[in-house]
Amino acid sequence: MPKMKTNSAAKKRVRVTGSGKLMHAGSAMRHNLEHKSARKRRALKADGVLATAQSKNMKQLLGR
Repeated sequence: MPKMKTNSAAKKRVRVTGSGKLMHAGSAMRHNLEHKSARKRRALKADGVLATAQSKNMKQLLGR
């Protein structure tokens, strides 16, 4: 039986922490940053934890 392939699109979008949680980069940081406050930009820079329901599907795509 061949090895399971991980989904390349999924592995580019999330990273797995040591405890097994999935972290994702938020949206709204690509362009139009001039009118956003420095506080908002700093807050958006941080990675977020993926929701439990979504992380179950993502882990399946990642082969974990």
